[in-house]
Order: sequence, then C-alpha cells, then structure tokens
Amino acid sequence: MKIREAKVDDFEALMSVRMSVKENVLNNRALVTFKVNEAYLTIDGKGWVCEIDNYMVGFAIVGLKQHNIWALFVRPEYEKQGIGRQLHDIMLNWYFSQTQEKVWLGTAPNTRAETFYRKSGWIEAGTHGKGEIKFEMTFQDWQKIKYRSLILS
Repeated sequence: MKIREAKVDDFEALMSVRMSVKENVLNNRALVTFKVNEAYLTIDGKGWVCEIDNYMVGFAIVGLKQHNIWALFVRPEYEKQGIGRQLHDIMLNWYFSQTQEKVWLGTAPNTRAETFYRKSGWIEAGTHGKGEIKFEMTFQDWQKIKYRSLILS
C-alpha cells in the first residue's frame, strides 16, 4: 500500500473511486469537473491517494481556502482496512500545519461516513446542503486527538 500526493493527472482514477462508492453517491458526475478538481489540487488545497499495486483504492482532498474536506472516499472492496483513517489523518495533519482555522465537511446522515467522523472526533455543527450533517474540527481538538492516539499506541 502506498499513499502519495494526488496529481491533476489522477482525475479519471479519482472519479473512478468516487463513482464506486455505495453511500454518499454522486448522482451527477458533471458536478465534479476537471477544472474544480484541478483548482483543489493546485491552488485551493491538496490531496492524497492510496494505491495498491498501482491501483487507486482511495483518496482525500482538503480545501485550504474553503476550510473544508472536499473528498474522502475508499472503494467499497477496500473498506475496513484502515485506508480511510490514514488518508484522513494525513489530510488533517497537513491542513493544520497550514492554518489553525477550523475545517468542516458535510456527509449524509445514517451512513458509515457519519459514524467514522463521529468516532474520529468531529463535532456536529448543524446541517449543510440537502440534509447533510455538517461536522467541524478545530485545531485544538485535532491536537488533543493526535496526542491521545500517540499515548494509546
């Protein structure tokens, strides 16, 4: 398993992962354009991909300018292997090395993603979009979570 920084050239593989998920499904691929993806990876933030045998199995993208997690997805057949956790932690470590502004994300209710974010220390902060739960993470909370995980390991 290899985690590396995402590149603009990864767009089709990113979309393949994105379209493979069973929850938080993207019903209209046209909503995620190459241009938007390129901006997130080169101007607005940063992304990472996880590959196994040169096959992309997951990715994460954070928007530094938008202060939001734009994407964190793992192919269903690769779930429950710690890939999402590793991408999540790398992404938040990078984000909070750049700014101390809180970061937010939205996810559908009653999903494994909702459970994942709650267990990861994200705090519910209302709703977003079309009925999604809005979660937030502060710099201070992330520092506490990192510290606890160091002690427990």
